[in-house]
Amino acid sequence: MILNKEHLAIRDTVKAFIEKEINPHTNEWEKEGIFPAHDLFKKMGDLGLLGISKPSEYGGMGLDYSYQVVFSEELGLISSGGVSMAIGVQTDMATPALAKYGSDQLRKDFLAPAVAGDMVCSIAVSEPSAGSDVSAIKTKAIKDGDDYVINGTKMWITNSTQADFICLLANTSEGSPHSNKSLIVVPMDLPGITLSDRFDKLGMRSSDTAQIFFDDVRVPQRNLIGTEGKGFRYQMEQFQEERIFGAAGALKMLEQVIKDTIEYTAQRKAFGKSILDNQVVHFRLAELQTEVELLRALVYSATEEYINGEDVTMKASMMKLKAGRLGREVTDSCLQYWGGMGYMWDTPVSRAFRDGRLTSIGGGADEIMLGIISKHMGTSPSR
Repeated sequence: MILNKEHLAIRDTVKAFIEKEINPHTNEWEKEGIFPAHDLFKKMGDLGLLGISKPSEYGGMGLDYSYQVVFSEELGLISSGGVSMAIGVQTDMATPALAKYGSDQLRKDFLAPAVAGDMVCSIAVSEPSAGSDVSAIKTKAIKDGDDYVINGTKMWITNSTQADFICLLANTSEGSPHSNKSLIVVPMDLPGITLSDRFDKLGMRSSDTAQIFFDDVRVPQRNLIGTEGKGFRYQMEQFQEERIFGAAGALKMLEQVIKDTIEYTAQRKAFGKSILDNQVVHFRLAELQTEVELLRALVYSATEEYINGEDVTMKASMMKLKAGRLGREVTDSCLQYWGGMGYMWDTPVSRAFRDGRLTSIGGGADEIMLGIISKHMGTSPSR
């Protein structure tokens, strides 16, 4: 993937926005356990940043996905992972299927406001007993007249306490777990929807995350995204963009951890010289920077294939797996070189250590990625 001047212009715009509108406030948002999504997303929408690869007829830029990857990569400069994750939910996790398969009216009513930053959205897939195993979800949406009646619960939902609507995966019929599910747009102000208190998480603390409960919630059947029964397939497609987003977003976050560590160890003295002057330290940092660059090559390679319409399931799973494991390796190694300061809650490396741990869990755990890769290699035993 070769960057042109338009790619660089988007990168510069995102970087300037982060420096002015986000990073000066992240410490405050981390302490509060929430950030002002409506205010921030509206500012991003005004700049066109929430619809880079979305259709122009619904307010997007209509650019190919390489521009979205540049955007995602630059979000790694945000000094709070919870904010970048929440933005990614809006752009790469909740809305791809809506943009691709939603009816014209559904896209006018929900996609266009999400792109403009007038609405905050979320994706509701995980449940208390069904996280990585999407086929095991229990939430039901049963037809009644012109409506779906929804009952069930969704767990670990990012943006949930501020969302205006969610894209909900629910069982709409009996039968095979891979063909009985549908994606439905659900406004969050409907009767029968309640939320838990915000979760007190290890990391991503600036992101509001909660459990959602549905008790006989009535939604018009016209809110169905695409074709009934194809929700599982649509969600698997969405996961590809989510995983590319996660890997791309890890790149500059990890590079920033390495840069911060170089700066800190260069001025920290022990036994008559800087910590950085120890060969074991600067060699290790060189190894870690090399690993980050290799991950970037994989992200860019898969992005080119994705733009060309190729199946990137295997590469998306590889980059998701690598991003999660490399995130743990980089932050753990760098934290060690910070010594006692690395163990302090508000140190940047400590926050990255906590925030980055989610990458190996959310959006499909490492074990799920390994299973997908094994299937594509032909090494996974058939059941």
